Amino acid sequence: MTTVEPADTAAALGTPVLQVRDLSVSFRTEDGTVSAVDRVSLDLASGEIVGMVGESGCGKSVTAMSLAGLLPDSARVSGSVRLEGTELVGAREPVLRRVRGKDIAYIFQEPMTSLNPVLTVGRQIGEVLQVHERMSRRAARARAVELLSLVGIPSAAKRVDNYPHQLSGGMRQRVMIAMAVACGPKVLVADEPTTALDVTVQAGILQVLRDLRDRLGTTILIITHDLGVIADVADRVVVMYAGRVVERAPVTDLFAHPYHRYTAGLLSASPVPGVHAGTQRLQEIPGLVPVLSTQPDACTFADRCPAADDQCRDSAPPLAVVPTGSATAAPDHLAACWHPSPNPRTQPEEATA
Repeated sequence: MTTVEPADTAAALGTPVLQVRDLSVSFRTEDGTVSAVDRVSLDLASGEIVGMVGESGCGKSVTAMSLAGLLPDSARVSGSVRLEGTELVGAREPVLRRVRGKDIAYIFQEPMTSLNPVLTVGRQIGEVLQVHERMSRRAARARAVELLSLVGIPSAAKRVDNYPHQLSGGMRQRVMIAMAVACGPKVLVADEPTTALDVTVQAGILQVLRDLRDRLGTTILIITHDLGVIADVADRVVVMYAGRVVERAPVTDLFAHPYHRYTAGLLSASPVPGVHAGTQRLQEIPGLVPVLSTQPDACTFADRCPAADDQCRDSAPPLAVVPTGSATAAPDHLAACWHPSPNPRTQPEEATA
């Protein structure tokens, strides 16, 4: 594999709205320092949907929260996060307050814990508009009704005066989306937006996100454990493990030709209709994601990988372009693996065809 930097593929994506370079995050705890994110680099282009996947504890949410400086004081953040040229890592609090909610907005996993139970949903949406857009309270309320209609809430003029407990889980999530897009953010981070929702409501939420991307040109980073969600809405996929990006690829390419052993394991652990039926069991990944005090110069997946050898335990594989055997293939599928999953595109007969 040939080692590349994310910037090498940026030209194919257009000018990125958000550039992340060598982002690392660690936390001071009573038991010592814990490394949560290790040198993550990625670009988010205008109007694209990027999915971020991995098991719990892989660093997905920490990466997302660090983009706008939402981590606690115990976090140590290094690297670079640039939003249209403005550096956010180490930025002063007034700069970050202007960015949060206006340029980078968040949809959190459980809306009932994110919404204020003693304020109407219209009041909570209106607060965003009053702070960032300097709207009057009356104008903000009228805009809140429009936003509730935009995200598909029926009878928005009545629902605007409801409290969160008066709404269903799906409606509360739509309220969170309305609040997030109120100021037309450049980047929308959706952290597990469909968790605990039934399939029908989940489909509606995903359609809302697609519509917002199409209408407003918003760049969306969606974090989820559900590979079906990624296959449905994402343009590109970032796979994280133990704080590192281990694979990054267009969504169709990743599902058709997973290169990293961890990616292949995630796909094998996902049920396929008509295949995993009756007594046939899914293939699980043995072991757990490690908790690391420092990032080793080794493959962090080695202890769980059936193909691991001394090379995997002695040196960390670089994030590099996946060899395809085709000179016309776009260099936008990257992986960090010494012994990749069997891939039809890398077989000798295809390489010589």
